[in-house]
Amino acid sequence: VIDSGDLHDGNGLSDGFPVGGVNGQKSNEFLSRLPYDVMAIGNHELYQYSVSYDMHTNFAPRLKGRYLSSNVNITIQDKSGNTVSKPLGSRFAKFTTKHKKKITALGVMFEFTGGNANTTVQKVATMVNESWFKEAIKEEPDLFLLAGHMPVQKDKWPLVFDAIRAVHPTTPIVIFGGHTHIRDCVQLDKRSMSLMSGQYMETVGWMSADLDGVKNSTEPVKFSRRYLDANRNTYQFHTNKTGRNGFDTAKGKKITKDMGQVANEWNLTQVWGQAPQDYYLDRVQYPNNASLLNLLAEQVLPAALAAANPERAKLPHTSVIDTGNQRFDVYAGPFTRNDQYTVSPYSNVIVYMSVPAGIAKQIVGKLSAPATNATKRSEEETRAYAQGEIAPHFKKWKRVQYETHYETRRDQGLTLGYVTTDSCPGVGDDIPHEPIASYSIPKYISLPFPSSVTDDTLVDVIFYDFYQSKIISIVNDLGGGGKNYTTTDVKSWGVNQPLITSAIYEPFVKSAWA
Repeated sequence: VIDSGDLHDGNGLSDGFPVGGVNGQKSNEFLSRLPYDVMAIGNHELYQYSVSYDMHTNFAPRLKGRYLSSNVNITIQDKSGNTVSKPLGSRFAKFTTKHKKKITALGVMFEFTGGNANTTVQKVATMVNESWFKEAIKEEPDLFLLAGHMPVQKDKWPLVFDAIRAVHPTTPIVIFGGHTHIRDCVQLDKRSMSLMSGQYMETVGWMSADLDGVKNSTEPVKFSRRYLDANRNTYQFHTNKTGRNGFDTAKGKKITKDMGQVANEWNLTQVWGQAPQDYYLDRVQYPNNASLLNLLAEQVLPAALAAANPERAKLPHTSVIDTGNQRFDVYAGPFTRNDQYTVSPYSNVIVYMSVPAGIAKQIVGKLSAPATNATKRSEEETRAYAQGEIAPHFKKWKRVQYETHYETRRDQGLTLGYVTTDSCPGVGDDIPHEPIASYSIPKYISLPFPSSVTDDTLVDVIFYDFYQSKIISIVNDLGGGGKNYTTTDVKSWGVNQPLITSAIYEPFVKSAWA
């Protein structure tokens, strides 16, 4: 049982902790009770130092050497008070399965540059030349197991694969990748298979390899792979166990009970209101009355701004909203405290800067403008990917499914889901689906611009703190109204406390949907 990274952000059990807690600390306690063989680190473990430190000091020890971070270090103070950099988890693991197969496992992260200052991600090309890596792969196992938060195609897995193949030309290798949220499979040679299994625990990837009699052979290894929809029906069908007494275990029931207790203690099941309809991130075109982005810009954010700073909200203002901050759809029916973390989990601070209206009107257009040439555009895409941006990859994958398969599948009575086309032989999807509609949405949107203001009138431009440097740069490039703007001009919106993006739905839902 393998996990390829990202255990934080997107659920109340990780994000809805009481004041003074650490993101993911409680949910990690539940995860560590599951029988994982190997887990690897993801970029969501690296944004906040408190999270990284918790993973290093609390979570990794529970995995007893099986939480892998082959190219990720954390800076801490040792017992003598000295600052040291050391592996956040374990570099590698060696173990023997119940079927007596010897495994050498590594956990490799994509070359992420957006982590906190006290973590470092080593380049993969450098990692494979480290003495520890060469020593780790020196002895031949029955199988090399590479798990990591890195896509199985168009990234750096071939560097790790080739380094192993240089020493062990025929030893079976399996790779479990991640990060870009898609279902994908590729075989780098006839004795290997690489699999990645979607996003948000929507998919359980199944892989099998027949390792009997393959040692000292050059014949192809027999692999199979399957993308399983993660739900109870799937699990019961494939385990051939039905009914609560046949499928549920005492350990599973205890975990469910304990999770429910935490949810109650943290008020995660508290209903704030009733959503009158479904609102979608990209299943409808923007703008649209069923678009979550319309709801966000025109109703949710204005309500949050007015609640957090009522006097300031009366002044002329507009916004620059990064749509990537929204994580999931809103469905008709009860909207709970937990739903807030599913839809908008990130704790980015909402800030503002007062600029002339004539400049404010141009900011979204400048942010959204494509690069002027292919080289610059490629550089920008590479930089965004290194900082963790994967939305373009995932959304393109979904759009291709919809454009390719909708006409042929729409009248077959299928449920909505993914329609996977990968590079491995045979059919990968466990259940055939009708593809979900997916449309291109803008990276940035804004609140309706205030009417009856002249271009030289100062208006508050409201945005999220993580792209404030871009806003400042654009404002200054546009002349700044004769002023050179700096970070000192950026203020937090909240009066008594910062307004964060994971808290914007509560004021709206409680007032409009109660």
